[in-house]
Amino acid sequence: QVQLLESGGGLEQAGGSLRLSCAASGGPFSAYNTAWFRQAPGKEREFVARISWNGAYTNYADSVKGRFTISRDNAKNTVYLQMNSLKPEDTAVYYCAARSSRNPLETTTKERDFAYWGQGTQVTVSS
Repeated sequence: QVQLLESGGGLEQAGGSLRLSCAASGGPFSAYNTAWFRQAPGKEREFVARISWNGAYTNYADSVKGRFTISRDNAKNTVYLQMNSLKPEDTAVYYCAARSSRNPLETTTKERDFAYWGQGTQVTVSS
């Protein structure tokens, strides 16, 4: 069973950049499709980005497309979320999630399809 630990959150000004990391332990991370979700105050958790186990396929929420990039380094058991051109509406707790699957073409973005979650890291963007 894999455990996930996010890091890299913090306070940034609008227009700035942050890079989040999700470090996995307890299993071969290459066996998991992985995603980032976020939850803003008073709102439901929402999908942000997803990457296949081999890094070949990615997809993004429309709200972050062109600004955020998801990537992974399976040798380091880590998934990243590079966030550029940050906006105040990006303020949220960001969660890493993993799904045990080696099908790189599945495109699920539903929370219930991801069995493993980190504890989250806070991102705050000031205007």
